[in-house]
Amino acid sequence: MSEVSDKGADRGAFVVVGAGPGLGAAAARRFGRDGHPVGLIARSAGSLDQIAAGLRAEGITAATRTADVTDAAALTAALGALRETLGPVEVLLFSPRPALEWIRPVLETAPADLEDALSLSVVAASVAVRAVVPDMRRRGRGTLLFTTGGAAVEPHRDRAVSGIAYAAESAYTRMLHDTLAGEGIHAAQVTVVGPLGPGARHEPDEVAGELWRLHTAREEPLLVLR
Repeated sequence: MSEVSDKGADRGAFVVVGAGPGLGAAAARRFGRDGHPVGLIARSAGSLDQIAAGLRAEGITAATRTADVTDAAALTAALGALRETLGPVEVLLFSPRPALEWIRPVLETAPADLEDALSLSVVAASVAVRAVVPDMRRRGRGTLLFTTGGAAVEPHRDRAVSGIAYAAESAYTRMLHDTLAGEGIHAAQVTVVGPLGPGARHEPDEVAGELWRLHTAREEPLLVLR
């Protein structure tokens, strides 16, 4: 674990749950350049340290915590520790990736597969939200951002868990939006249809720019990138 304790005076923290070297790192750079101290949560300390080192090289304050995001106690503790280091969370990006072994045709998908996928995409999301929303309500501002793959809007019979879990996450995000918009808290989802990565249909930096736009423009609860 490594961190920088500069709390920053003007911007609340930007925290990524499920941070990886693609979109998570790109979003951290985008929000960090605007003065948000960045918190990163994922399973792998090595990956987090690499991302954080890159951010610090650009002059961005960064802190990391490792946690299995499906472990409610561990995720809550990680978010609490980042709050102590960076200050209240102003923007939460919930963006964990599902395990590839869960992705099977619908009739080959076991109840345990669905349980695991919902635990990651919905239950963990609610744990993260409950950890950060009280500060957002007290401050009268905040943004909750969620990313999903294209199965949220184009479910496919051969990728059952993604279609089911992402649809549930989409419903959860919309209900958060409808509940919190009047309190200055914007909840929004970006659904990326097709491959995401350097040189792919969707470049991480471009999607990160859309996340930034959703945070600043605060207009729509759902953006589908095709």
